[in-house]
Amino acid sequence: MKWNEFADWGRKVADWTQDYHLTVGDRPVRARTEPGDVLSALPETPPETPEAMEDIFRDFEDMVMPGITHWQHPRFFAYFNSNASAPSVLAEFLASAIAPQCMLWQTSPAATEMETRMMDWLRQALDLPEGVAGVIQDSASSATLAAVLTMREKALGWQGNEQGLFGQKTLRVYCSSEVHTSIDRAIWVSGIGQQNLIRIPIKGDWRGMDPEALETAIQADLESGLQPAGVILCVGGTGTGATDPVEQCLEIAEKYGLYTHVDAAWAGSAMICPEYRHYWPGVERADSIVFNPHKWLGVQFDCCAHFLKNPDDLVQTLAISPEYLKTHGKDGIINYSEWSVPLGRRFRALKLWFVIRTYGLEGLRERLRNHVNWSQALHDRLAAEPDFEIVTKPMWSLWTFRFVPGSDPGLYNLDDLNLRLVNAINDDGRIYLTQTRVDGDLVIRFQAGQFETTEEDVRMAFDVITEIARGLL
Repeated sequence: MKWNEFADWGRKVADWTQDYHLTVGDRPVRARTEPGDVLSALPETPPETPEAMEDIFRDFEDMVMPGITHWQHPRFFAYFNSNASAPSVLAEFLASAIAPQCMLWQTSPAATEMETRMMDWLRQALDLPEGVAGVIQDSASSATLAAVLTMREKALGWQGNEQGLFGQKTLRVYCSSEVHTSIDRAIWVSGIGQQNLIRIPIKGDWRGMDPEALETAIQADLESGLQPAGVILCVGGTGTGATDPVEQCLEIAEKYGLYTHVDAAWAGSAMICPEYRHYWPGVERADSIVFNPHKWLGVQFDCCAHFLKNPDDLVQTLAISPEYLKTHGKDGIINYSEWSVPLGRRFRALKLWFVIRTYGLEGLRERLRNHVNWSQALHDRLAAEPDFEIVTKPMWSLWTFRFVPGSDPGLYNLDDLNLRLVNAINDDGRIYLTQTRVDGDLVIRFQAGQFETTEEDVRMAFDVITEIARGLL
């Protein structure tokens, strides 16, 4: 393809994209292909000669699209949404068109300086104090890894990168049983080791970490000659929305000089609404905070907001500056590649700029509040049904339930019954849900967060769930 042919195809792709988003609600939410269907449809060998774009695009529709689960579907109530609002798609198009590599200030000054400004816009939106700095990471997993590496280096007097962990004191990191598996991976990659990630018991309706148990674990490790390094807190965990008592846990971590990281990957977006901030009181005391605008703010994946009380700690942990990466003659610049594990960086700030300006903070707040209110209304309706049991109450727009037939529950293996229910719902195609486990029991999750979801979409979930559940009997 020559560039003088690009505009025609660009218009065709734009028209296709608009039609897709306007009609995606008519499709089954989850892909209906079987394992290997797409692979077998794709030729085993690459073409030796050029092929026409008409043929390529036709094959995209015939081969690729049947194997896509539609994350932009308004009744995608599974996992956490990965939203792509219209202005975000346009910004991603432009970023792809100019294709900058934004690792240093000099390699794209606009990208660096817009990232600085957009992260400060988000800081203000969350009402975090002035002086808190931010960087855009690809995902919360990368931000958590950066935080774990930083807590490792601080605990070892900045000698871990130089000397390795051999011969050092055994490091310990503390979290609840409700944190995301990205914490486990960060512990593996950092070399701290799985057995040194200490799971603190949970308690209360929020299924949060027990602060007394946290302090007991820290004291026990100190008495055993081990080295506490940091505490990772959860706000809006993936399974049930579990949320630790942030302020109490941060006080304990400060008492023992431990680095703290707050993982609010999903729920952090809700904190642009002042009425939800009671879920993380004292968060401004944390060393590191992460949330994903690509989950609930309409900013296309990938775009992760990572806030730091003292970015110098992160830079000291990750920065490497060979001569070819130095910018001479410019003072006071930021090179965000020194704040991230990867060297290469995409122009992600452009998406934030487009989305925030297009909707304004109040427009984004309205969407979030609607999702929460509609989800809680669905919760109330299902709670009133005789054959359903609410397992965990709503945390923002997320809650869990089980189908428990009232006539004689002992007739059924409830784990098996609920797994059959969630599979039947997803095979039906009108909505998409996922399962999790709460205290060992298999339960079904519901969360509303797709950017174009309507109240009617959420109401439909009630009809689908109850209809299919009772059909199983």
